[in-house]
Amino acid sequence: MTVLDTVRDLVEAVSPSCICDDCIAQKLELSVRQHANHKTRELAEFSGFSRAKQRCSFCGGEKLSIKAC
Repeated sequence: MTVLDTVRDLVEAVSPSCICDDCIAQKLELSVRQHANHKTRELAEFSGFSRAKQRCSFCGGEKLSIKAC
């Protein structure tokens, strides 16, 4: 399973909530936050996902977050 698959699975599992890159990196224990950022930008290009500045359902921060639509 790739990191993209793991990120997709997490985003779909928390749906309809949204989740930011920091929380994704923490929950998946990624060593680099930018890895989560790269994968969420990639995932946002797929149908069924939306990435925008919104309140993260986990940390409450107002920042770029992704959710499954």
